[in-house]
Amino acid sequence: MKMIEEYARLCERLKQYRIHYPLTQSDLAEKSGVSVRSISRFENGEDISLSNFLKLLRALDLDDRLIDMIPDQSKRPSYYLEKETKRRRASATRDKNGSAPFVWGDEK
Repeated sequence: MKMIEEYARLCERLKQYRIHYPLTQSDLAEKSGVSVRSISRFENGEDISLSNFLKLLRALDLDDRLIDMIPDQSKRPSYYLEKETKRRRASATRDKNGSAPFVWGDEK
C-alpha cells in the first residue's frame, strides 16, 4: 500500500474513532489544544504537525498504544538470555528431598 493511501486510512480511522468516542471537532479541539481547522485538515487527509497529532491521540486516550509501535530494545531475546537463571533437573531436587524412586507397580 502506498504511503498516501496509508495516511488517508489513518486520517479516516481517527475521524471515525472521534465520532464514536463521541466528540465533535470543537470538543476535541478544546480537549486537545489543537485548532478545529487543524483537526478538519487532518480528517480530510492533509498534513498536520507531529505534536498536534500526538495531542489528538492523547485527547482520545490513544497515546498509550503509540509507544507499542516501537519495540523496546532492552527486551530483545538476548536480554532474556542474560537474565536467565541456570535450570536444574527436577530429579535432582527430588533426590535431595528423599522421595521414593519411581516404580511401575509390577515389580515384586
